[in-house]
Amino acid sequence: QVQLVESGGGLVQTGGSLRLSCAASGIAFSLKTMAWYRQAPGKQREFIALIRRSGGTMYADSVTGRFTISRDNVKNTVYLQMNSLKPEDTAAYYCNAVPPEIVSGMDYWGKGTLVTVSS
Repeated sequence: QVQLVESGGGLVQTGGSLRLSCAASGIAFSLKTMAWYRQAPGKQREFIALIRRSGGTMYADSVTGRFTISRDNVKNTVYLQMNSLKPEDTAAYYCNAVPPEIVSGMDYWGKGTLVTVSS
């Protein structure tokens, strides 16, 4: 059974930091490229960062230099260290494999974790 459980969100002031975690189960985690996405109210979900099984990373321009993705293949967990947070980073954050896991014929997504950055 596929499960992706995001955690670590919260309320933080502009310029602050948060570290998000995503615990995965039911997937071959160490073989997967994993990614973080976010969805702000009224907007489409957008790509933030990915990490390949080799450890190579890629970031959206909006977070380059501020966010760092990492993974622990023993704990089956992917992390997102977010520094210098801005109000426009406010969103629900989700992790997933690339491409997304399929459950019952549909892309599977966890519940996400909410990040709110106050100005």
